[in-house]
Amino acid sequence: MKQILRPFCCLLIVLALFAPALADTIRLKDGSVIRGQVIAFKDQQFTVLIGSGAQGRRSRTTIYVEDIESIEFDSATTAAASALANEDTATTASSTAPVYQPPRNNPPPDTSNNPPPRVSNQTLPSSSPTFFTIKVAVRADNANNGWSNSGLVVRKGQRLRITATGRVSLGGNRFATPAGIPGTDNDKLMRTEPTGALIAVIGDDNDDFLLIGTRRDFVAQRDGVLFLGVNEGNLADNTGTYDVVIEAEAGGGPR
Repeated sequence: MKQILRPFCCLLIVLALFAPALADTIRLKDGSVIRGQVIAFKDQQFTVLIGSGAQGRRSRTTIYVEDIESIEFDSATTAAASALANEDTATTASSTAPVYQPPRNNPPPDTSNNPPPRVSNQTLPSSSPTFFTIKVAVRADNANNGWSNSGLVVRKGQRLRITATGRVSLGGNRFATPAGIPGTDNDKLMRTEPTGALIAVIGDDNDDFLLIGTRRDFVAQRDGVLFLGVNEGNLADNTGTYDVVIEAEAGGGPR
Protein backbone atom coordinates (compact mmCIF):
# COMPACT_ATOMS: atom_id res chain seq x y z
CA MET A 1 0.00 0.00 0.00
CA LYS A 2 2.85 2.44 0.82
CA GLN A 3 4.42 1.78 -2.58
CA ILE A 4 1.10 2.60 -4.27
CA LEU A 5 0.55 5.83 -2.32
CA ARG A 6 4.12 7.14 -2.72
CA PRO A 7 3.70 8.17 -6.43
CA PHE A 8 0.36 9.74 -5.56
CA CYS A 9 1.92 11.91 -2.84
CA CYS A 10 4.83 12.88 -5.09
CA LEU A 11 2.42 14.03 -7.80
CA LEU A 12 0.53 16.28 -5.41
CA ILE A 13 3.81 17.91 -4.34
CA VAL A 14 4.75 18.50 -7.99
CA LEU A 15 1.32 20.03 -8.69
CA ALA A 16 1.66 22.24 -5.63
CA LEU A 17 4.90 23.68 -7.01
CA PHE A 18 3.12 24.69 -10.22
CA ALA A 19 0.05 26.06 -8.41
CA PRO A 20 0.91 29.78 -8.67
CA ALA A 21 0.88 29.54 -12.46
CA LEU A 22 -1.92 27.01 -12.80
CA ALA A 23 -5.04 28.05 -10.93
CA ASP A 24 -8.69 27.25 -11.55
CA THR A 25 -11.17 30.07 -10.92
CA ILE A 26 -14.47 29.13 -9.24
CA ARG A 27 -17.14 31.85 -9.18
CA LEU A 28 -19.97 31.25 -6.70
CA LYS A 29 -23.55 32.43 -7.04
CA ASP A 30 -23.13 34.67 -3.98
CA GLY A 31 -20.50 36.69 -5.87
CA SER A 32 -17.40 35.29 -4.18
CA VAL A 33 -14.46 33.91 -6.16
CA ILE A 34 -12.23 30.98 -5.19
CA ARG A 35 -8.90 30.31 -6.88
CA GLY A 36 -7.33 26.93 -6.42
CA GLN A 37 -6.95 23.59 -8.13
CA VAL A 38 -9.95 21.35 -8.88
CA ILE A 39 -8.81 17.79 -8.23
CA ALA A 40 -12.04 15.79 -8.16
CA PHE A 41 -15.75 15.83 -8.99
CA LYS A 42 -18.02 13.27 -7.27
CA ASP A 43 -21.58 13.21 -5.92
CA GLN A 44 -22.23 16.69 -7.39
CA GLN A 45 -19.31 18.15 -5.39
CA PHE A 46 -16.02 19.65 -6.56
CA THR A 47 -12.94 19.10 -4.40
CA VAL A 48 -10.56 22.07 -4.54
CA LEU A 49 -7.02 22.56 -3.19
CA ILE A 50 -6.42 26.11 -1.94
CA GLY A 51 -3.25 27.95 -0.94
CA SER A 52 0.39 26.86 -0.98
CA GLY A 53 1.41 25.57 2.41
CA ALA A 54 4.75 24.19 3.49
CA GLN A 55 6.00 20.90 2.06
CA GLY A 56 3.44 21.01 -0.74
CA ARG A 57 0.49 20.84 1.65
CA ARG A 58 -2.60 22.86 0.88
CA SER A 59 -6.04 23.13 2.41
CA ARG A 60 -8.87 21.20 0.77
CA THR A 61 -12.48 22.27 0.44
CA THR A 62 -15.59 20.88 -1.22
CA ILE A 63 -18.12 22.98 -3.14
CA TYR A 64 -21.58 21.83 -4.18
CA VAL A 65 -22.30 22.29 -7.88
CA GLU A 66 -25.57 24.13 -7.19
CA ASP A 67 -23.58 26.89 -5.44
CA ILE A 68 -21.33 27.46 -8.46
CA GLU A 69 -21.98 30.10 -11.11
CA SER A 70 -19.05 29.07 -13.32
CA ILE A 71 -15.63 27.43 -13.32
CA GLU A 72 -12.72 28.45 -15.54
CA PHE A 73 -10.18 25.64 -15.71
CA ASP A 74 -6.74 27.12 -16.22
CA SER A 75 -4.70 24.06 -15.24
CA ALA A 76 -3.79 21.50 -17.88
CA THR A 77 -3.06 19.07 -15.05
CA THR A 78 -6.64 19.08 -13.75
CA ALA A 79 -7.77 15.75 -15.20
CA ALA A 80 -4.60 13.85 -14.31
CA ALA A 81 -4.69 15.23 -10.77
CA SER A 82 -8.37 14.41 -10.48
CA ALA A 83 -7.82 10.77 -11.37
CA LEU A 84 -5.00 10.42 -8.83
CA ALA A 85 -6.21 12.69 -6.05
CA ASN A 86 -9.69 11.13 -5.88
CA GLU A 87 -9.30 9.03 -2.75
CA ASP A 88 -11.87 6.50 -3.91
CA THR A 89 -9.86 5.56 -7.02
CA ALA A 90 -6.29 6.43 -6.10
CA THR A 91 -5.09 2.83 -5.78
CA THR A 92 -6.02 1.99 -9.38
CA ALA A 93 -5.45 5.32 -11.08
CA SER A 94 -1.95 5.85 -9.69
CA SER A 95 -0.53 3.12 -11.87
CA THR A 96 -2.32 4.00 -15.12
CA ALA A 97 -3.15 7.71 -15.30
CA PRO A 98 -0.74 9.77 -17.44
CA VAL A 99 1.29 12.46 -15.67
CA TYR A 100 1.50 15.77 -17.49
CA GLN A 101 4.26 18.25 -16.68
CA PRO A 102 4.20 21.76 -18.19
CA PRO A 103 6.90 22.30 -20.84
CA ARG A 104 10.09 23.81 -19.50
CA ASN A 105 12.28 26.49 -21.02
CA ASN A 106 15.11 25.16 -23.17
CA PRO A 107 18.25 24.62 -21.02
CA PRO A 108 21.51 26.41 -21.92
CA PRO A 109 23.82 24.53 -24.30
CA ASP A 110 25.82 21.77 -22.66
CA THR A 111 29.48 22.69 -23.04
CA SER A 112 30.81 19.75 -21.06
CA ASN A 113 31.99 16.48 -22.50
CA ASN A 114 29.26 14.58 -20.78
CA PRO A 115 26.32 13.44 -22.94
CA PRO A 116 23.00 15.23 -22.30
CA PRO A 117 20.70 13.54 -19.76
CA ARG A 118 18.21 11.07 -21.15
CA VAL A 119 14.60 12.29 -21.06
CA SER A 120 11.90 9.79 -20.19
CA ASN A 121 8.75 9.82 -22.35
CA GLN A 122 6.67 9.81 -19.18
CA THR A 123 7.74 13.40 -18.39
CA LEU A 124 6.59 14.79 -21.75
CA PRO A 125 3.06 15.98 -22.51
CA SER A 126 0.93 13.31 -24.10
CA SER A 127 -0.13 13.91 -27.70
CA SER A 128 -3.63 12.74 -26.77
CA PRO A 129 -5.83 15.38 -25.07
CA THR A 130 -6.91 14.84 -21.47
CA PHE A 131 -10.57 15.34 -20.55
CA PHE A 132 -12.36 16.04 -17.28
CA THR A 133 -16.04 15.19 -16.73
CA ILE A 134 -18.99 17.21 -15.42
CA LYS A 135 -22.52 15.87 -14.96
CA VAL A 136 -25.51 18.20 -15.36
CA ALA A 137 -29.27 17.71 -14.99
CA VAL A 138 -30.94 19.76 -17.76
CA ARG A 139 -34.48 20.81 -16.91
CA ALA A 140 -37.15 20.75 -19.60
CA ASP A 141 -39.32 23.49 -18.06
CA ASN A 142 -39.00 27.27 -18.34
CA ALA A 143 -37.01 27.78 -15.12
CA ASN A 144 -34.09 30.19 -15.66
CA ASN A 145 -35.51 31.20 -19.05
CA GLY A 146 -35.32 27.59 -20.21
CA TRP A 147 -31.53 27.27 -19.88
CA SER A 148 -29.53 25.12 -17.47
CA ASN A 149 -26.14 26.58 -16.55
CA SER A 150 -23.50 23.85 -16.82
CA GLY A 151 -21.12 25.86 -14.62
CA LEU A 152 -18.38 25.38 -17.22
CA VAL A 153 -16.59 28.31 -18.87
CA VAL A 154 -15.26 27.04 -22.20
CA ARG A 155 -12.58 28.59 -24.38
CA LYS A 156 -12.44 29.03 -28.11
CA GLY A 157 -10.69 26.00 -29.57
CA GLN A 158 -11.55 23.73 -26.61
CA ARG A 159 -12.87 20.30 -27.54
CA LEU A 160 -16.10 19.13 -25.91
CA ARG A 161 -17.88 15.78 -25.92
CA ILE A 162 -21.47 15.82 -24.68
CA THR A 163 -23.74 12.79 -24.21
CA ALA A 164 -27.31 12.80 -22.93
CA THR A 165 -29.93 10.31 -21.76
CA GLY A 166 -33.36 10.50 -20.18
CA ARG A 167 -36.97 11.25 -21.07
CA VAL A 168 -39.03 14.40 -20.53
CA SER A 169 -42.65 15.39 -20.93
CA LEU A 170 -43.40 18.15 -23.43
CA GLY A 171 -47.03 18.44 -22.35
CA GLY A 172 -50.07 17.30 -24.27
CA ASN A 173 -49.13 13.65 -23.70
CA ARG A 174 -45.93 14.09 -25.72
CA PHE A 175 -42.61 12.68 -24.53
CA ALA A 176 -39.12 13.13 -25.92
CA THR A 177 -35.58 11.87 -25.51
CA PRO A 178 -32.53 14.09 -26.11
CA ALA A 179 -32.81 13.19 -29.83
CA GLY A 180 -36.22 14.95 -29.93
CA ILE A 181 -39.40 14.05 -31.77
CA PRO A 182 -40.90 15.18 -35.12
CA GLY A 183 -43.25 18.11 -34.92
CA THR A 184 -43.93 21.62 -36.14
CA ASP A 185 -43.14 24.40 -33.69
CA ASN A 186 -42.53 27.87 -35.08
CA ASP A 187 -41.47 29.17 -31.66
CA LYS A 188 -38.64 26.72 -30.96
CA LEU A 189 -35.12 28.11 -31.18
CA MET A 190 -33.92 25.68 -33.87
CA ARG A 191 -36.94 25.43 -36.18
CA THR A 192 -35.52 22.80 -38.52
CA GLU A 193 -34.40 20.48 -35.70
CA PRO A 194 -36.52 17.94 -33.73
CA THR A 195 -38.82 19.24 -31.03
CA GLY A 196 -37.62 18.59 -27.49
CA ALA A 197 -34.06 17.80 -28.60
CA LEU A 198 -31.16 18.78 -26.35
CA ILE A 199 -29.51 22.01 -27.55
CA ALA A 200 -26.67 24.19 -26.28
CA VAL A 201 -25.28 27.69 -26.57
CA ILE A 202 -21.98 29.24 -25.47
CA GLY A 203 -22.45 32.60 -23.75
CA ASP A 204 -25.59 34.42 -22.67
CA ASP A 205 -25.23 36.94 -25.52
CA ASN A 206 -25.14 34.39 -28.33
CA ASP A 207 -27.83 33.05 -30.69
CA ASP A 208 -25.61 30.50 -32.43
CA PHE A 209 -27.42 27.46 -31.02
CA LEU A 210 -25.97 23.94 -31.27
CA LEU A 211 -27.95 20.73 -31.68
CA ILE A 212 -26.55 18.19 -29.22
CA GLY A 213 -29.12 15.37 -29.35
CA THR A 214 -27.94 12.18 -27.66
CA ARG A 215 -24.26 12.87 -28.44
CA ARG A 216 -22.05 15.50 -30.04
CA ASP A 217 -18.29 16.01 -30.26
CA PHE A 218 -17.28 19.55 -31.26
CA VAL A 219 -14.77 22.36 -30.82
CA ALA A 220 -15.93 25.59 -29.15
CA GLN A 221 -15.97 28.55 -31.53
CA ARG A 222 -15.96 31.20 -28.80
CA ASP A 223 -15.36 31.81 -25.10
CA GLY A 224 -18.22 31.73 -22.60
CA VAL A 225 -20.37 29.76 -20.20
CA LEU A 226 -21.95 26.61 -21.65
CA PHE A 227 -25.76 26.57 -21.33
CA LEU A 228 -28.03 23.60 -22.16
CA GLY A 229 -31.74 23.54 -22.93
CA VAL A 230 -34.65 21.89 -24.73
CA ASN A 231 -35.64 22.81 -28.29
CA GLU A 232 -39.28 23.81 -27.82
CA GLY A 233 -41.18 27.08 -27.85
CA ASN A 234 -43.65 26.51 -24.98
CA LEU A 235 -41.80 25.15 -21.94
CA ALA A 236 -44.44 26.06 -19.36
CA ASP A 237 -46.09 22.61 -19.35
CA ASN A 238 -42.84 20.61 -19.50
CA THR A 239 -41.54 18.34 -16.75
CA GLY A 240 -38.49 16.13 -16.26
CA THR A 241 -34.78 16.40 -16.91
CA TYR A 242 -32.12 15.08 -19.26
CA ASP A 243 -29.02 13.56 -17.67
CA VAL A 244 -26.03 15.10 -19.45
CA VAL A 245 -22.34 14.21 -19.23
CA ILE A 246 -19.87 16.84 -20.45
CA GLU A 247 -16.31 15.82 -21.23
CA ALA A 248 -14.13 18.92 -21.68
CA GLU A 249 -10.54 19.05 -22.79
CA ALA A 250 -8.28 20.08 -19.91
CA GLY A 251 -6.30 23.19 -20.72
CA GLY A 252 -8.32 23.55 -23.92
CA GLY A 253 -7.93 26.53 -26.18
CA PRO A 254 -5.76 27.79 -29.03
CA ARG A 255 -2.41 26.03 -29.18
